[in-house]
Amino acid sequence: MPSAPSDARPKRKMSNARLALVCAAAFFGMVGMAYASVPLYRAFCQLTGFDGTVRKADSAPGKILDRKLTIRFDANVRKLPWTFEPQQVSQEVRIGDTGLAFYRVTNNGPTPVTGRATYNVVPESAGLYFQKLECFCFTDQTIQPGETKEFPVVYFVDPKFAEDFETRGAQEVTLSYTFFPSTEGTEPAPLGGTAGAGL
Repeated sequence: MPSAPSDARPKRKMSNARLALVCAAAFFGMVGMAYASVPLYRAFCQLTGFDGTVRKADSAPGKILDRKLTIRFDANVRKLPWTFEPQQVSQEVRIGDTGLAFYRVTNNGPTPVTGRATYNVVPESAGLYFQKLECFCFTDQTIQPGETKEFPVVYFVDPKFAEDFETRGAQEVTLSYTFFPSTEGTEPAPLGGTAGAGL
């Protein structure tokens, strides 16, 4: 029986090493994509308004319509010792005009806590047109123990809202925020019975 060529073993070792390298690269690539998926998804939603996500705007539109919308405000907290609530139940604004709303948050815990607010609008189809010029949700917020802060939200509804088949008949839009512990902030101290105020 003929023996295998003497160079077959080094080739097999090189092939195995190559395979191991490809597997390691694939593993670390998947781990990296898993960590990047949340911020990438958030950026995609903010850019497109997908899933009712409110978009960030650089400037207000130059056109203001006579038609008014009722904007409702909602606030929630998850795993934070905070009381969080809007300072107004609703507002009436003309489409294209700039609105100003306020939210208030109090840290009921004994230590400073950093939170991040996520947001969306209902109906989801309005997410493409509901945009914000200023919002506390753009950055992490650190609240000291016992401290209360008020945060402004400057927003508008793009006039194209009135032309879209899915939104042109809508009479109201709800802007909803939920504060979560920031992944980069300090861990909140547990506080039994504290919940966000939802409207």
